[in-house]
Amino acid sequence: MSAKRPMNVFHRLFWPTLAVVVCAGIWVVTISRSNAELDRANALVTRDAGEFAEAYEQYITRSVGQMDQVTMQLKHSWEHSHKSTLLEDLKRDGMFTDSAFVAVSILDRGGVVRSSTLGNKAQLDLSNTDFFAHHRNNISTALRIGVAPGELEYSREVVLFTRRLDTSDDGFDGVVLLAIDARYFTSFISPATLGRHGIVAMTGADGMLRLEQRGDGSVATDRQDSILPSSAASWASPSGVQLLEANRGFADGTARVLGWRHSAAYPVVALVGLSHNDALAGAALYWRESRNNAILASACLMLLAMLSAILAGRAATRMRGKEEVRSAYRTATENANDGFYMAAAMRDRQGQIVDFKIVDCNERGAFFYGLQRSDLLGRRLSMIDSGLFGEELVATYRTAMETGFHEDDRRMPGDDRLNIRWGHRRLVRVGNGLAVTLQDVSERKMHEAQLECLVNEDSLTGLPNRHWFLNFMRAALAKAGADQTELAILFIDLDEFKHVNDSQGHAVGDQLLKAAAQRLAALLRPLDQVVRFGGDEFIVLLSPSEGDAQIAAVAERIVTAFSTPFAIADDVQTVGTSVGISVFPRDGTDVETLIKHSDIAMYSGKSDGKGRFKFFDPSLSAALRLRAQLKHGLLTAIREEQFVLHYQPRVDTRTGKLLSMEALLRWRHPSLGMVAPGEFIPLAESSGLIARIGEMVIDMACVQIAAWKNQHAVVVPVSVNVSAKQFLRGSVKQNLAAALERHGVAAALLEVEITESAMMGDQDAIIAELAAIRALGIKLHVDDFGTGYSSLSQLQRLKMDVLKVDRAFTAELGNSREGKVFFQAIVSMAHALGMSVVAEGVETGEQLAILQALECNEVQGYFIARPMPAGDMLALMEKRFLFKAPALLDYQAS
Repeated sequence: MSAKRPMNVFHRLFWPTLAVVVCAGIWVVTISRSNAELDRANALVTRDAGEFAEAYEQYITRSVGQMDQVTMQLKHSWEHSHKSTLLEDLKRDGMFTDSAFVAVSILDRGGVVRSSTLGNKAQLDLSNTDFFAHHRNNISTALRIGVAPGELEYSREVVLFTRRLDTSDDGFDGVVLLAIDARYFTSFISPATLGRHGIVAMTGADGMLRLEQRGDGSVATDRQDSILPSSAASWASPSGVQLLEANRGFADGTARVLGWRHSAAYPVVALVGLSHNDALAGAALYWRESRNNAILASACLMLLAMLSAILAGRAATRMRGKEEVRSAYRTATENANDGFYMAAAMRDRQGQIVDFKIVDCNERGAFFYGLQRSDLLGRRLSMIDSGLFGEELVATYRTAMETGFHEDDRRMPGDDRLNIRWGHRRLVRVGNGLAVTLQDVSERKMHEAQLECLVNEDSLTGLPNRHWFLNFMRAALAKAGADQTELAILFIDLDEFKHVNDSQGHAVGDQLLKAAAQRLAALLRPLDQVVRFGGDEFIVLLSPSEGDAQIAAVAERIVTAFSTPFAIADDVQTVGTSVGISVFPRDGTDVETLIKHSDIAMYSGKSDGKGRFKFFDPSLSAALRLRAQLKHGLLTAIREEQFVLHYQPRVDTRTGKLLSMEALLRWRHPSLGMVAPGEFIPLAESSGLIARIGEMVIDMACVQIAAWKNQHAVVVPVSVNVSAKQFLRGSVKQNLAAALERHGVAAALLEVEITESAMMGDQDAIIAELAAIRALGIKLHVDDFGTGYSSLSQLQRLKMDVLKVDRAFTAELGNSREGKVFFQAIVSMAHALGMSVVAEGVETGEQLAILQALECNEVQGYFIARPMPAGDMLALMEKRFLFKAPALLDYQAS
């Protein structure tokens, strides 16, 4: 009795103890996940505030830069014409029609409006305003940014941009005034993105200007109406993010995460404030739901534990009684989990076995059949349940009697009366019967099935995986070959998935993949297969396919379906898809080749532009091989000096006189012939060889200049292009000086072209490098102006010599009035800064005539001459004039 009592206590305490342990685990997981969600929310709002502030600063800088350029153009136009109807004429010609321009005015030296886009303001006296006094008393012509004084009663909140006007002897001549709608600078981020308590603001570095827009859409320009912190010390550093609590931050008492960034070009600061409470609302909701679920789960577990303890105690009591009765028989026949049967053969008059009778069994064996031992004894095998087994069971027993032994794993019929799903049978002949053992292997079989699923099924999406697909395709290809049918592989890659995964987190990325898998599966026929091949790549197998038209229709359906955004985690995620297609047997007869070709087609389509499908074509593979061949051949080209320079002249716009030329790099490949720069320059930049090639170009140009000098040619300056990566390394000045000295070339004969993107970065270091190059006597060109990031203040600081306008602006000349206006603005701005202007891409006489009228200094393009080898360029240097001015005038007259 003493041994039984502890066992009874164990049964009563085991389940409550287990429940307490599980509850503790639930609460630990609940609290840790809630804390992690809170940390993630804090990190996300901090990151969003910083990113929004950085993007907003770039928007403000570009917007203020546009106002800077407009005021400079107006200053130049007024000082050269003093035309009282200047602004009215410009407005009539299509300028200042954008709703953002509330007013544009010219004030004379007495403060009276002399020209304005608002007719009724023409005689308004603004001589007593702060901005007018500032420009009258300061000789600086820098742009001033501020708020509108009371004298300017505009119908909307505005930001005021003003610039001093000068007389020919630098005396005060008045003020240029631009009144811009304040919402033009605050509408960068929508109220829906900011949230109800969000705020976006632009302040002046001097603290006087405060322009803010709140999440409800209201705009404030008055410091008295501002809810920003009264002191600008919170955003004194160049950039940053910090949490301002309710008691020390915003005037409305709302805690916000404030991100700010100072403009590198203008005295303004971009600020974005995101409500801290709104950002943490999701984490708080997650904690409340998790806490309630944990409470409910704990209560259920404790209730089940108490019930289990009671039932376990009763079961233990019953089992002890049965154990004593069956102990002798169990010792002889019971073998733990195995069922045991003795089946005697029943024969007909001819001695043939016709059935078997169960003459003995243990309780475990009876339990497998849902019976008691007493109910099973004496039953015929064929009558246990003919609906379950039929003749199959009797036939197996006969075989065992004939051979003496039989062993196998058997899946039992799906019937609720059976207490076993898989059984391992072992039948041994004993006299006129069989000794049968039946072991329950259901758990082992289920584990094997789970392992098979892990091997062949993607755990995230539930789709078949790569391993399954490769095995399945061997049989599918064999069947398609035998039936002489086609099948198609659609290789699918999600566009912009990496951006979602990086910005929203892997949890959102996983949900997006599951949603994508469901959407794909819904688009296909029952016989088609969709497979997750890995990462954000899927494969669709159309088997059989019914020709390219049907395949294209499926691919188009997939691309169209993925153009609809996904609703994930209370947000909308937009990803497209690119599809590459290969067809058996046209594009390959084995699975590896078909996958490779569909992947190549997908990659080619993505390179042409995302969100499209493309069939495999052998030329695609050839293009990839050519790209690899060029990339691997760059080192050989440098070592074996396969690069050559061609030269394109630049001439005086009015006379056609040859003034300078640009050196353009070409690759003379030994087997591919002449390779265009657009094909190998990107490869050189990605491989890091562009700096070495740039040094070669400088040296080759100096060698050619020296050769022309030795031929007694009248050499004009030659400009060489310097890549952004080469310039940012800071060694261009040393390379130029060494090449000039090595070949005895005068610095005035060598010029350097640098793109706008190369001049972005540490402004002090860039200015120093440019100054060092100019100190050598080398002129500096801004190449492809207008295609990158540019501002007037930046050009003023960098002190460049020549502005080369990108061919995109030249192409618009003659096509639209706006094209001519924009080009005229660029020319006026460059001349105001003391820079000469070169128009690139001049291809027609009409364009040249317009450029003459706009006073552009030099032109370059196919209309003048195509790039040519050095030998051909020598003849043009001797000719000097590349077109006749009178002939051009005849063209203009016609």
